[in-house]
Amino acid sequence: MTADGAAGAAASVGRRVRGFLLPPLPVARVAVLRRIVYAFVLLDVLWLHRTGGYHAYADPVWYEPLVAGRVLGLPAASVPLVLVVKWSCVVAAAVALTGRFPRLAGWTVALTWAWFQYIAFSYGKVDHDRADFAVALALLPTLAVAGAHDRRRSETAGFVLRAVQLTAIATYFLSAWAKLRFGGLEWVDSATMARAVVRRGTPFGRMFLDWPWTLHAFQYVLMGAELLSPVIFLLGERWRRRAVYLWYVFHASVYATITIAFWPHLVMMLAFLPLEEYRDRLRAGWDRRRDGQRRPSAGGADGDGAAHACVPPGSR
Repeated sequence: MTADGAAGAAASVGRRVRGFLLPPLPVARVAVLRRIVYAFVLLDVLWLHRTGGYHAYADPVWYEPLVAGRVLGLPAASVPLVLVVKWSCVVAAAVALTGRFPRLAGWTVALTWAWFQYIAFSYGKVDHDRADFAVALALLPTLAVAGAHDRRRSETAGFVLRAVQLTAIATYFLSAWAKLRFGGLEWVDSATMARAVVRRGTPFGRMFLDWPWTLHAFQYVLMGAELLSPVIFLLGERWRRRAVYLWYVFHASVYATITIAFWPHLVMMLAFLPLEEYRDRLRAGWDRRRDGQRRPSAGGADGDGAAHACVPPGSR
């Protein structure tokens, strides 16, 4: 290959990589996602994931700093520290939800939410469903000007959404890799799902214990789906959306069976969907419904008025 040919091939590859990492996507999509994300932060810190608050009262002897804690020298949890981190996160998320001070409020949320999660995970179990959410919190403030009705397409918006998508899919793929790394191929032939149903299954989930082969088969389906999850980036837009819907069906079935839900990850999977289109459809439907409720009353008033106008004065 000549030098010009090699240069042309490299330029072509560079354009493809750039097109993948920086696709021009609607700014409004990021704006809608941002509102959902900051609303979820409030729900998460105040209700869903409060273990960080409990650890304020834990004996520091149980504190085992993670890598970030060792590098940054983060202290063990204390009541004043947890209260400051928690309520700073709540206040910043509420401000960010209004769209004011998008960079300052956004990065404050990113810092305090990550710290609150760190406190929760430095005393034992580490959840694997929050990495993509941390990426979203770090990147959303980079697109400071993002209106919900902004019809522009932006490479910055595309990068934010693509980064979240990549991290969300990495969550699936790396989950399969961890199963194979620590459990080997024997994992799919184990009784992992049956044990989970016995330990924390719902009445719906316990029904499958009468047909244990279904839980065994589900492990094969799960492993295959997680290993093949990166294929989603090779699909067309329509099939990509359908793949996301299938993942939501999968998570709904898991929750219905063993009450496990990866809430932050479910929010991040929304980055694959045309959120601005869904919002416009909901608003249009709401407007039609509101107009439909107004017309009968207006028509009734006009009809009554017309009827009274046709009645001779002497007959009233």
